[in-house]
Amino acid sequence: MKRPRGGSSRFAEATAPADTRLLAIAADHLKRFGPRQVTVVSIADAAGMTHANVYRYFASKAALIDAVAGQWLRSLEALIAEIADSPDPADDKLDRLLQAWARTQRELLIEDRNLFDVYCAATETSRALIRKHRSRMRQLIERVLDEGINTAKFDPRDRERALSFISDAAYRFINPIAIRLDAEVPQDILDQRLGAVVRVILRALANGSV
Repeated sequence: MKRPRGGSSRFAEATAPADTRLLAIAADHLKRFGPRQVTVVSIADAAGMTHANVYRYFASKAALIDAVAGQWLRSLEALIAEIADSPDPADDKLDRLLQAWARTQRELLIEDRNLFDVYCAATETSRALIRKHRSRMRQLIERVLDEGINTAKFDPRDRERALSFISDAAYRFINPIAIRLDAEVPQDILDQRLGAVVRVILRALANGSV
């Protein structure tokens, strides 16, 4: 079925569940105005409801903004899971996984700085959505590492140490706070640096030096 041409996004937004509409509006307001200027009243007005009705779905403004960040984090996790579940060799998957993880966060920094700053603040305070996100990302890396061990692509001396080594070595490129510090570094330079780090990681996993 084809969607209506004129105003299709508004039609979809109007027919979406209330919590989905609120998230979409909150994401738009956050991108345009920043977290301090976002208000539950303005979001409610845009959704055509009272602000009291917003609290039926989200306990507070902070909870609503965290939900926007959580929605983006789940999209990142889905992308990484798609790579982890692909039929490619484990070393290739780990390479693409780290590249995609870094690239997607960098794109958010460029395209939606306000949401990226919310993500950084949540990371700095280790809020619940970040702890859950870290756990899910660790599970995906574990999946690829274990596959590499089972297929003899990787031969680490210690599995837990190997997991820590991957995250430690790639930290500058996958931690949002470190990514923000490199905001002015050209993308091609970052790509070269990450490529070099990934090669070191894969070599260390293959030759058993970790």
